[in-house]
Amino acid sequence: MPTLDTAETKEKIVQIQRAISAMQYLSSGTLLKRTKICGNPRCHCARDPAARHGPYYEWSYLKGGRLHHRTLTPKQAELMRLAIRNYRKAKKLLRTWEAHTQRLIEFNAPE
Repeated sequence: MPTLDTAETKEKIVQIQRAISAMQYLSSGTLLKRTKICGNPRCHCARDPAARHGPYYEWSYLKGGRLHHRTLTPKQAELMRLAIRNYRKAKKLLRTWEAHTQRLIEFNAPE
């Protein structure tokens, strides 16, 4: 990758900062869409996979080193999907920001 000059590098960092600050929702985790069998042998869901109950949305996330699960409404799931997508994008942007910062440090304080 060609070396960017200082002004270009600083501008890239400003663009990253703008992109991150524009994100309203941000969350780690995984969102699953599930259907379930109720357990009643006379229910249609026991025989027909298309008749299963749901969909139910389950958000899984780590908190305090432990895995947690939470059921969400369809509207909450829609927002959580956006938040998870933003979180992954923000992590990628932060890695890029870090690389640009390292270039600036090397340029401003060479060995």
